[in-house]
Amino acid sequence: MRKVYILLLLLVTFAMISCQSAPKPGYTELSHVVEKRQKLQQMLVQLLPEEQRVSAQQEATWLADTAYKASAAIARYNDPIFVNWLNNRAVNTRKNFRHRGLCWHYQHDLYRELRRRPLNYYELGCCLRDQGRGGEHHVVYIKSKAGKWPSIVMLDAWWLAGRLVVEDEKDADGWFDDPKSTERLNKIYPAGHNRPMEHWAMVRTGTRYSDYIYSDLPAARDTVQWKYMQEQMKKGLQQRKGKAYDY
Repeated sequence: MRKVYILLLLLVTFAMISCQSAPKPGYTELSHVVEKRQKLQQMLVQLLPEEQRVSAQQEATWLADTAYKASAAIARYNDPIFVNWLNNRAVNTRKNFRHRGLCWHYQHDLYRELRRRPLNYYELGCCLRDQGRGGEHHVVYIKSKAGKWPSIVMLDAWWLAGRLVVEDEKDADGWFDDPKSTERLNKIYPAGHNRPMEHWAMVRTGTRYSDYIYSDLPAARDTVQWKYMQEQMKKGLQQRKGKAYDY
C-alpha cells in the first residue's frame, strides 16, 4: 500500500510540473519569480570581465526581466495544452490542430523579444541537443561579446510552458551551438526591431515536421500560416493600440 501512495505522489508531482497551462498575467511579479529574475541578472553579470560588470548592470537587468516576462507572454499566446509532448503532437499532426508550440517556436519567439534592444555587452545565440534524433531540443543562450562557447546562460521558455528554465555552463554538456539559426534570426530580427509579438520567423508549408520555410521568403506569402500570421499581427496591434508587445 505504501508503494502505491509513493507512486501516486510521484505521478501527481510529475503532473503538477508537466501538465501546466501558461502563466497568468502578473506571474512574473510574484516574489519568487522576482527573485529568479534577480538571480538571472547576477548570472549574466558574472559572464562579463570584471571591468565591465558595473556598467553592464542595466543591460543585464533588462535581459533578465525581458526573458522572464516574454517567456510567460509567449506561452499565453501559444496557449499550450497539457504535457509538452501532447502539445507537440497537436502541432505536428497532419490536421494541424495547433499552429504553434514546438520548442523551436518558443526559441524563435524568445529570440525575437530579446532582440528588441541593441546590446553593448552581450550576444544572443541558438543552441540544441540530440540533433537529428527526433527528440531534439532548442533554446536561446546569452554570452558576453568577448565570451566563447560554452561560457553561456541558456534560456528555455518551452519546458515549463512559459515558466523560464535557466541553465548555465555546467549544464551545457550535450548541447551544441547553432550559428546558422542565430545568423538567420539576426537577419529577420535586427537589433532594435519593432515586429509584433505575433510575428513568426518560420511558417509551415505542409503537414510534415520538416515543411517549414522562413517567413521573409517570397514563397512564404502563399502559405496558410503566413496569411494567418498577418491576421494575428493586425489583431494584436489593434488590441495593444499599436504597441508591438504587452508584457
